[in-house]
Amino acid sequence: MTSAASRILIVDDEPSLLKMVSVYLGRLGYAVVTAGSTEMAWAAVEAAPHAFALAVLDATMSGIRMEDLAARILAADPRVCVIAASGYPVDIATLRAAAPGRVMFLPKPFTPEMLGSTVRRLIATQEEDV
Repeated sequence: MTSAASRILIVDDEPSLLKMVSVYLGRLGYAVVTAGSTEMAWAAVEAAPHAFALAVLDATMSGIRMEDLAARILAADPRVCVIAASGYPVDIATLRAAAPGRVMFLPKPFTPEMLGSTVRRLIATQEEDV
């Protein structure tokens, strides 16, 4: 899997979580790009707007607000999906309304299986839209 349909952007400021998620999704066959800041994430999307199938965003990072980053990513590519991950309640209703079926919330801490299931569900939805 090397196409945009299998590339995932992971954004988190916790290096251990970033590595764990990257390794796990890599083992599932996805190509993974990591960013330790919201600014780095947006730079990756700006450089290649159609390069990713999905973005996993830590909802409580400094820099660009998660809601704003997600909105930018969703606007950059009409097929990309977003997972907002947080240990705190996060209101993603506006994002869900703007991109029906392409935005999900994943509560932290999550297991690798929970992450894998959520990723597969969103990517399967994308493939149905082809």
